[in-house]
Amino acid sequence: QRKDYFHKLSNRLAEKYETIFIEDLNMRAMKRLWGRKVSDLSFSEFVKILEYKTVVVKIDRFYPSSKTCSGCGAVKEDLDLKTRVYECESCNLVIDRDYNASINIHRVGASTLK
Repeated sequence: QRKDYFHKLSNRLAEKYETIFIEDLNMRAMKRLWGRKVSDLSFSEFVKILEYKTVVVKIDRFYPSSKTCSGCGAVKEDLDLKTRVYECESCNLVIDRDYNASINIHRVGASTLK
């Protein structure tokens, strides 16, 4: 059932996007922190299926995608995981933390293709 869902989702993504940018997450470390919740996701299995169907560019896991302002590039050192909204002190951008990170991941990934 899960594999079927992964194949359907990866097909939709591959049809819509030539290249997909993702963070190269350390799943072993995440499993130690969050245990079974992360194991049940099978993210690495999904990525393998996706790589078979389209170009997947992995961004270095140490790139501070969540802490970097997608508007001006300022880095916020003291951003904890509980904070869900990114507020830049330099340019006053207010944006959802995950959306901000996705913009940064796309920008870094796209720059590697040039």
